[in-house]
Amino acid sequence: MLIYLFQGIGYGFAAASQPGPFQAFLVSQSLTRGWKRALPGALAPLVSDGPIILLCVLVLSQLPDWLQQVMYILGGLFVLYLAYGAFKSWRDYDETISHPELSNQQTILKAALTNALSPGAYLFWMFITGPLLVQGWRETPIHGVALLVGFYATLISGLAVIIVIFGSAARLGPKLNRALLGISSIVLFGFGLYQLWKGIF
Repeated sequence: MLIYLFQGIGYGFAAASQPGPFQAFLVSQSLTRGWKRALPGALAPLVSDGPIILLCVLVLSQLPDWLQQVMYILGGLFVLYLAYGAFKSWRDYDETISHPELSNQQTILKAALTNALSPGAYLFWMFITGPLLVQGWRETPIHGVALLVGFYATLISGLAVIIVIFGSAARLGPKLNRALLGISSIVLFGFGLYQLWKGIF
């Protein structure tokens, strides 16, 4: 069970620190509206990810074992690609990039919509965490639950930390975000190799 919990924590951390439309939305909300008003947006994945996970798991559960091994390999390659992207973002990080101000009417629903319309969420659950969830659930539902708990506890906590830091300490925010990107690239690289190993062996 612990291996699934730790994998969930690792992928949750990586997902929280990866730059993308959803993270950009939360940062802009924090900068323009303050962290207290932007904080509920960290809960958006709990709203948007349910249908995504259900769809991906239903598809993955129908695949034969050999094709699931292929999915592990594809997922490992995709994670390595994400690791490279995180490394490039860390290497080329620009603290001077400004974030546009958004309407005060933005709510957790818009954050959820932003996340749901991002292809990253579908790719993540189809090729990375989805196969792990299916495998863990087949072993015992506790393993699947451990993966989900580790993933979402870390993801939401990480998003909340980013929101608070950008909202209350703008000068420290970019430096911390760059550090998170660096750590994320290392975490993703390790998990990418692990997924390749599971797919090949």
